[in-house]
Amino acid sequence: MLLSGIIAKGAKEFHSAPALIFQDETLTYGELETAVERLAAGLLTLGVKSGERLSLLLPNCISFVVCYFAAARIGVVVVPANPLLKPAELEYIWRDSAVRLIITAPPLLPGALTAIQNLPNIKNVVSLSLNGTVAKAENSSEPYVLSSLPELMAMGAASLDSSPLTPASLFASEDDCAVIIYTSGTTGFPKGAMLSHRNLIRNVEQVTEALDFKPQDVFLTVLPLFHAFAATVCMNTCLFGGCASVLMESFAPAKALEAVRRHRVTILPSVPAIFNAFLATSATQETFSTVRMFVSGGAPLPVSTLHALEARFQVPVLEGDGPTECSPVTSVNPLGGVRKAGSVGLPLPGVEIAICDDEDKPLPRNEIGEIVVRGDNVMIGYLNQPEATSEAMKGGWYHTGDIGKIDSDGYVFILERKKDMIITSGSNVYPREVEEVLFGHPAVADAAVIGLPDALRGEEVVAVIVLKPGSQITERELGAYCRERMATYKAPRKVLFRETLPKGGTGKTVKRLLKKELEMEGRG
Repeated sequence: MLLSGIIAKGAKEFHSAPALIFQDETLTYGELETAVERLAAGLLTLGVKSGERLSLLLPNCISFVVCYFAAARIGVVVVPANPLLKPAELEYIWRDSAVRLIITAPPLLPGALTAIQNLPNIKNVVSLSLNGTVAKAENSSEPYVLSSLPELMAMGAASLDSSPLTPASLFASEDDCAVIIYTSGTTGFPKGAMLSHRNLIRNVEQVTEALDFKPQDVFLTVLPLFHAFAATVCMNTCLFGGCASVLMESFAPAKALEAVRRHRVTILPSVPAIFNAFLATSATQETFSTVRMFVSGGAPLPVSTLHALEARFQVPVLEGDGPTECSPVTSVNPLGGVRKAGSVGLPLPGVEIAICDDEDKPLPRNEIGEIVVRGDNVMIGYLNQPEATSEAMKGGWYHTGDIGKIDSDGYVFILERKKDMIITSGSNVYPREVEEVLFGHPAVADAAVIGLPDALRGEEVVAVIVLKPGSQITERELGAYCRERMATYKAPRKVLFRETLPKGGTGKTVKRLLKKELEMEGRG
């Protein structure tokens, strides 16, 4: 099955059932298939070809889902982009992935046009609700054709009247790349994880088998669909099972709780920061009376949070895990079996997880080492980065970089996350990327970025700075400098100034010692 097969399956088996709910709009499975077919045909009228890349710069909405599957329907590769990214960050991703066309929303359009001013291969930008026109990007003499999504779908509908789309199998094969998701990199630049139709469909089947979703289930999709966790669990798996997905453009505790009540939500996948936000409200067991499971991922779930959720709301919490490179789910605690607090559960059916030592040799149960993964859900590789791909896929296993163990019952425990990585509100931040921005400021002589515990976000991004002799800058000014150049969630929430940073024998900053110093000062 290709990704677009999910839509065909849904229309055949659940034609009149609700598939997507957004604000006051509901789309049935039959209507979703019609919208996908029309947009797919519309994309073909623009000259987009199988194998080319289309970027979605959109918040959660019905159009995101339609665009995602319309691209898959004609073999076009989807490149989801975080709407919080700044133009320079978008430009890097779109250049690296050779994006041909962008679909966005009016509030995000100015940033998109700024990002593509140096990308001559992009000639089409489609906006959700903007009349067809020609515009110029900032500081550019090159025109860009701006089309509206309704206009494009109307073109597609007219095209279908005279020439129906050929079967999906003629556009792509299971082993073709379907989606490229960019992950923050230790080198300071994001890497594009290439996921095939087989990778994504197999992960959908694995999640379905592990969690036993029912057609009558209703998901609350508050996590952003550009993220691998939400795309696989809240969109692909949800639609594969004939469930309904209630889409929220952004998270606000009161609105989320109202959506749970109004739509009688039964499945609530989220991240620890959002679960903590629920605990901070006056919500009771009655609030979540229709919910039959919380699914937690994206960041480590504190055991105290898990116990508090289950005690107060009487809803089982299933913690799971998995990197983007694995489509992304690799393990989860079982709903009908033993759930171990502090563990990310058992490997999904068809997923192999092992623990290796520094020489890449397998370790026995309860021994600590690097977590490695093998299965049909593991990515094709990193786009344009053969060396990084070879390093990550040594011996045919994806090396997560996480340190952990597998206990005697086969449950996976993550003891230490990827080296230096910070997880704030479920989003991954690699310090090197932030440090590169900081080093670009003329007043900064040295910088180290670390994550410190935060009750709401899990971790907060903290920058420790050494200024050049005679230079002066305030914490506020340096924070603003970073926010202008990168997504706000990556920018330091706290900036500390020091005379020196602790160094090792090779002159590299020893962040472990830096964290210890800050803890002794009471800042940790």
